[in-house]
Amino acid sequence: MPVLRQIHADFDATTIVVYQAYPAAIADAALAAGRFVAPFSFTRMTWIKPSLLWLMHRSNWARKPGQERILAVRVTRAGWEQALARAVLTAPVPAIHGSAAAWNTAFDSADVHVQWDPERSLRGAALNHYSIQVGVGRALIRAYAEDWVVGLTDLTPTVRKIDALIRAGQAAKAQRLLPPERPYPLDAAVARRIQADRA
Repeated sequence: MPVLRQIHADFDATTIVVYQAYPAAIADAALAAGRFVAPFSFTRMTWIKPSLLWLMHRSNWARKPGQERILAVRVTRAGWEQALARAVLTAPVPAIHGSAAAWNTAFDSADVHVQWDPERSLRGAALNHYSIQVGVGRALIRAYAEDWVVGLTDLTPTVRKIDALIRAGQAAKAQRLLPPERPYPLDAAVARRIQADRA
């Protein structure tokens, strides 16, 4: 059986693509500058997701207020892996943390949070494996925005086209527009920290 918690992403030798949904003001400023700038917040955790379909489920295909613009954010694999190496899961797992108290201490001081949620199909149905969300905290937010990000793409027109195709019953055409996500290789020590269980 496959690993239940396994990162799938669009990546190459040096970079990985993550997705974020924003209001127009943040997206437009970031696209104009080629990086995140105000009104992007440098004082709150920002969540990045390598699964486009999970973000489409969360943002209702860019229709939720404040999530109308979808950005594909290409970041360095070095930055991504630094984040994962400093991450703590959002819920205690005895095999990883020992006691709930130990997890609570680690979670409260963590620079990065990791959460796993059911992956979604093209039509939004929950699947039997999980997709990762990575919350980059204030200690690393400037590194993320200013050092890790190497490219920003407005994916909103594409996701609207995919959504329209799904609604028109043309799932095969919609599927062909999705990014080529595949299993992302993890360092064994990092995998043990963030993969809460395995099949």
